Amino acid sequence: MAHDRAGQAGTVLMAFIVGAIAGAAVALLWAPAAGAETRRKLGDALGEGSEKGREYLKQRREQFAAAVEKGKDAIERGKDAIDKGKEAFEQARAGSKEKA
Repeated sequence: MAHDRAGQAGTVLMAFIVGAIAGAAVALLWAPAAGAETRRKLGDALGEGSEKGREYLKQRREQFAAAVEKGKDAIERGKDAIDKGKEAFEQARAGSKEKA
């Protein structure tokens, strides 16, 4: 459930960034300025948005990698617990056979 909320928050954040970029582009196109200046401003805004997008993706990749590592660790702990449980069961069964 926490993963769903994080995913939703990421989607909302990405939508906000895309909306901000689109809004900036429209504002620049409607603002009275020379063509070269408008293109420069538009390029700057797109470059900034692109950089924010790359940073967002980098952070999500890092979070995903950390989650995968936690999952691998949990699986190993689970396997160890199963092995210990089997061992305890075998010892208990061997002990009950000796008493019988």
